[in-house]
Amino acid sequence: MLDMDQGVVEEWLSEFKTLPETAIPSYAAGLKDKASLVSALYRVIQEPQSELLEPVCHQLFEFYRSGDVSLQRFTLQFLPEFIWSYLSICTSRDLHSTGCREALLLGIYNLEIVDKDGQSKVLSFTVPSLSKPSVYHEPSTIGSLTLTEGALAKHGLSRVVYSGPHPQREIFTAQNRFEVLTFLLLCYNAALSYMTSASLQSICHLSTGISICGYPRQLLRKYKGVSNRMPVSSEFLVQLITSLYYALYNGEWDMASKALDDVLYRAQLELYPEPLLVGNAIKSSLPGGALKSNKEGTRCIQVEITPTSSRISRNAVTSLSIRGHRWKRNDSSENSIDIPDSAALSVPEISVTGVLGERVGNGETQRSRREGEAQGGQDSGADSRADSKGLAEVRRQKSCRRVMEDGITSPGRVQY
Repeated sequence: MLDMDQGVVEEWLSEFKTLPETAIPSYAAGLKDKASLVSALYRVIQEPQSELLEPVCHQLFEFYRSGDVSLQRFTLQFLPEFIWSYLSICTSRDLHSTGCREALLLGIYNLEIVDKDGQSKVLSFTVPSLSKPSVYHEPSTIGSLTLTEGALAKHGLSRVVYSGPHPQREIFTAQNRFEVLTFLLLCYNAALSYMTSASLQSICHLSTGISICGYPRQLLRKYKGVSNRMPVSSEFLVQLITSLYYALYNGEWDMASKALDDVLYRAQLELYPEPLLVGNAIKSSLPGGALKSNKEGTRCIQVEITPTSSRISRNAVTSLSIRGHRWKRNDSSENSIDIPDSAALSVPEISVTGVLGERVGNGETQRSRREGEAQGGQDSGADSRADSKGLAEVRRQKSCRRVMEDGITSPGRVQY
């Protein structure tokens, strides 16, 4: 460790002790901009026998216990490095060097499993449902789910998974080690969007190291470090994959993609179904080429949302359909012609052997024709007020009436 880094860390250790309570928020907000301090603290954590490691662990625990969110996030960014250094020492059987690291990890765990009143926390997670919209899908794009949505909403089939309460831990054992570390990674992933690039690189390094150390892939990768195999749990690998999924889209494509392959390699060796399912699903959804590095921009996971399609039924009642119905009704009322009873004609039934209708005289024929012409004059006034469609309908009615009149009075077609 360089003398300059040691001076930066010592200044940081003494500075926080002299701060008044009112100056802590402003001090916490400025910590994320001290890149030299962050890099110096990483070097302290990586050295197994550093003299500054114990006061650094104590200071970080004070940060986390203070309750300030910015100070807690500053401590969480070093969590992957602490986990890796702790597991590396455990595999070498040098348990005397893990004291301060183990105390910090257990201290953060015991603070996170209780609320402000000291009661045990119970975390709840709602399992996504295809009938409920989310940032990943819209129900309308999966076909007709009207009945399914209504049934699920009515019966309340939303599944909620609970985690906790978690017991207090005073010491690490082989049985509870990965239970505690998995919960710590869960807390780390909850603040993943606030982590720095150095922290994302550290989680990639942890994922690769714990997955390939002691296996043939370590020789192929020429990975230097611990040569012993590290035990791991399925839940721990799932939390690692969650961190890698975020790192893939936030400037660490190369390291995260290799680490994801390493985790899947270890999951195949251990025959763990959960990390295999999650890891292969993420790997299948990745784009073909590497994404451009965006370390300074907005940190997010890019998701392509399919545009929602129109699901309005043809028979649905809308403002447009009501307006169109009103127009049709007005057009039909304007086009309809009230024919008086005197102008109504009865069509006689004509038979080949005899006449079933009444006999019509020439005088009656001429009188009805004059009445038809008078009625036609009235119709012409109505036609001037009707539109083109109504005018054609009136003319068709008049033409049919005249053909009927001519057919009735024609002597060649009626037999007496």
